[in-house]
Amino acid sequence: MAVISLGCSGSEKKSETQNQLLIKGSDTMVHLGSSWAEAFMNMHKDIEVSITGGGSGTGIAALLNGTTDICMASREIKDKEMKMAAEKNISPREFVVARDGIAVVVNPANPLNEATVEQIGKIYTGQYTNWNQLGGPDQDIIILSRESSSGTYVFFQEHVLGKKDYTPNARLMPATASIIQTVKADKWAIGYVGLGYALEAGEEVKILAVDDGSGPVLPNMETVKSGAYSISRPLYLYTNGNPAGLAKEFIDFCMDPQGQQIVERTGYIKVTE
Repeated sequence: MAVISLGCSGSEKKSETQNQLLIKGSDTMVHLGSSWAEAFMNMHKDIEVSITGGGSGTGIAALLNGTTDICMASREIKDKEMKMAAEKNISPREFVVARDGIAVVVNPANPLNEATVEQIGKIYTGQYTNWNQLGGPDQDIIILSRESSSGTYVFFQEHVLGKKDYTPNARLMPATASIIQTVKADKWAIGYVGLGYALEAGEEVKILAVDDGSGPVLPNMETVKSGAYSISRPLYLYTNGNPAGLAKEFIDFCMDPQGQQIVERTGYIKVTE
């Protein structure tokens, strides 16, 4: 079984043995990464793959600090991070390994079934604070967000909030699982999570259809793949330079048909057939 951790330990070092692979970064990708890791280790009984979350920013920092073999990221590496990499003689190499839709979720007891991108943006920037502003009951909106180190936080801010600041009333949650659990427990909460996590939660949360001006669309594999659902993005693996050895074997596995079947099975969208 893959060693899986959602935290971040600065004391860990990049693996220096031939039979260990350290992979850190995006919480969105932890489920996918651990599924890849378990299948990979079933094929290589002498290999140990460690999957650690903490956010895309954390993973990229680990790549730049030489404390991970592979970084998982749900956003592109930023220009300032590339500059830092150059200063450290690090040459990030990018691989798009899957696509993901970001689902907006509420409690099943919430009568709301759909919202426009504009309405969701107004919730998260603090312009809407009560569900009655969206035609719902007179109840305060409990706003849940990922932390700023999360690639999902950055993507959502850019594509839904129009690069505006999040409301200070948003509760910053340490992991996707925390958002799911809070939405399940709080009737008037709203959050955003990777599609795979929303589908896995099943009837414990309600996924909202989102209207970007073309009509409300529910996120699923077909609508994300076709582009009909607009809140979607690529998922990345990064290495320092061209991968070699175990890191190359792992990335090749992620991109081959078996690895891409795992992508689809865990609720993400394939990028190769």
